[in-house]
Amino acid sequence: MRRKKKIVLITSYILAAFAAMGGLALSNYAQAADYKLQLENTYRHAFAELVSSVSELDTALQKSLYATSPELLSAVCTEVYGKALSAQYALSELPFNAYEFENTSGFITKTGDYAFALSKKAGSGEAAGEETYQNLAKLSEAASVLAANLNELMAEIDKSGISLGRMRELSLEAAEAGDAATKDILTDSFTSMEGEFPETPSLIYDGPFSSHISGLKPKLLEGKNEVTQEEALDIAADFMGISKSILKSDGERGGNLPVYIFYANTDGGTVSIEVTKQGGYVTSAFNSRLVQNALIEPKDALKIADRFLEKNGYKSMKHSYQLNENNILVINYAYTKDGVICYPDLVKVSVALDNGKIVGFESQSYVMNHTDRTIPQPAVDEATARQKVSSHLKVLSHNMAIIPTDGKNEVFCHEFKCENDNGSHYIVYVNAETGREERILILIESDNGTLTI
Repeated sequence: MRRKKKIVLITSYILAAFAAMGGLALSNYAQAADYKLQLENTYRHAFAELVSSVSELDTALQKSLYATSPELLSAVCTEVYGKALSAQYALSELPFNAYEFENTSGFITKTGDYAFALSKKAGSGEAAGEETYQNLAKLSEAASVLAANLNELMAEIDKSGISLGRMRELSLEAAEAGDAATKDILTDSFTSMEGEFPETPSLIYDGPFSSHISGLKPKLLEGKNEVTQEEALDIAADFMGISKSILKSDGERGGNLPVYIFYANTDGGTVSIEVTKQGGYVTSAFNSRLVQNALIEPKDALKIADRFLEKNGYKSMKHSYQLNENNILVINYAYTKDGVICYPDLVKVSVALDNGKIVGFESQSYVMNHTDRTIPQPAVDEATARQKVSSHLKVLSHNMAIIPTDGKNEVFCHEFKCENDNGSHYIVYVNAETGREERILILIESDNGTLTI
């Protein structure tokens, strides 16, 4: 009898355990299903936001065509920029790879940036020319087609009943299995829309997505002869002070700035050096070794960097900001002419604080921009420009400077280093030709050095 009771008791425990496990499994299944539903709702909301934002972008672009005053054009272009940001954010929330929406994403980004640049110009009172209106008209046409396609695509997805999340899963499964039929779920909708994307204009403006940027040529290399790989090898070895015999070729790179690439295992790390094919200038040199400690003072490291630049032919360079990163002092230098700081002509030098050796050099910005400039006389004097600085800032120093724009152009400015009531430092740039505020930078200062944002 006692044994029978024991068996019954054990059996009840086992059944209870199975029941508990079953309940847990059901609970986990319910949670997983709930999570999947939430994720699907997120995807659908993002897609609806994309469709809505692109439709509103289309509307704002249409309005921009008929804005006759700079003030209204500025306001409408600001609206275009805002809608483009919303569309880009919604697009980033969808569960697809960037290449699947490459044309759509590129169009939205470029349109928003172009509108932002137009808004700034119009805000300063500059009227838009015929070319601007032609560009806006073409962008408007493309946006109308995109908006219509997205609306049609959303209706197709709703009608088919398939979830956006499931479409992604099917695409991944098909890619692994080589199942072309399943891949057509995406191909017939998203990919075909991308393939039929409307033609957009080449936009030439002062912004990072301007069509002219891809065609820029390095100014320093104009008229320079090409060097052979062997000559480039000599240049690389001499530049970094290492034996030519340990340097090996690591290939070449083309593009706007073709270079020979070399490397060597030395000094506890791998040294990589790039030398331009035209002119034979070193554009970058880095040693990968870890710098374990700091035995050299930053002021002494700065003198080492000064001598290094002087030795390698970089004259009239002024150091601006420096930062200690992992026991390596990274120093920014800019070329100066007639007392004017030319920030586009930027060079970075990195000094190891354990032994004082150069472990980093970067001069691509200098090579792309350095040329024999003619420095103009400022149309706006310092006293007049100083009046543009906020009354809440105290001016500490003044320089004349040339600064780069987003579109790789240059602006001649008054540079005012300032301080607020809390002791924080700012730099205010006032256009020396128009007298307008051009840019404000914040100096982020710490024990490790200074950054600008």
